[in-house]
Amino acid sequence: MNDIRTILHRTTRELTLSGSPSARLDAEVLLARFLKTDRMQLVVHPERELSDEEAAGFGGWARRRSTGEPVAYILSEKEFWSLAFEVDPAVLIPRPETECLIEEVLGVRGDRTAELRIIDIGTGSGAIGVVLARELPAARVAATDISDGALEVARRNAVRHGVAGRMEFARGDLFASFPGDFDLIVSNPPYIPDDVYPELPAGIREFEPRTALVAGPDGTAFHRRIIREGLRRLAAGGRIFLEIGEGQRGLVEALFGEAGGYDEIRFRKDYGGMERVAMARRKP
Repeated sequence: MNDIRTILHRTTRELTLSGSPSARLDAEVLLARFLKTDRMQLVVHPERELSDEEAAGFGGWARRRSTGEPVAYILSEKEFWSLAFEVDPAVLIPRPETECLIEEVLGVRGDRTAELRIIDIGTGSGAIGVVLARELPAARVAATDISDGALEVARRNAVRHGVAGRMEFARGDLFASFPGDFDLIVSNPPYIPDDVYPELPAGIREFEPRTALVAGPDGTAFHRRIIREGLRRLAAGGRIFLEIGEGQRGLVEALFGEAGGYDEIRFRKDYGGMERVAMARRKP
């Protein structure tokens, strides 16, 4: 039978057996998107029969999920800051906790109409840079990444959300592609320690880009460089915002102290209670 009720039941069972922690949700989200409808319609019309072609096409999506492939890659899309961002395996999937970094930037910038120059280091899908360009309409955002594939995704997301005219994209290591000073440095850099990476869920290890995740023995290799080089690239009074991983507050706080030249060093927890964002100001 190819009715919605049967297909959802069968797919949920198969995804559960394959190890999905959210099998029913995965099945509903995938089926609703495949049928170009919403999940409520699946509930209201469980008797609807899928054509053989529809059933076969959805089955392909379900098989991809059963291998551990993230739902976001199957859909080629992930929501962030209530916006839909294109994603593919060239970029890390945006996580809700990264929205805390956006909140902190906007909380500091009381006047959202001020002209600013921002650099988004390791832009990936462009989620951080695009959101800041939308929320700060006079800002110009430089976005860098070492991955050409990631930059192509980020460019398309900038066009999709109407901010391409105020964003520049360049392949390069940290600040290398853009001269001059910045008012804000923002980044969600790699922060997984080398020895922790093998313990990550298979869906992350096998599908998301390793270079966007792993950062040396203690996970702060990129924080160290951004903090050190940031002193030379921040305007006086400019601010830096970095996402950090579990247990890294002390390490990152020490890096700011060792660099000298920073004050107002503080940290923000995400909504799960984990220290998530490190921020500081270059002394005026």
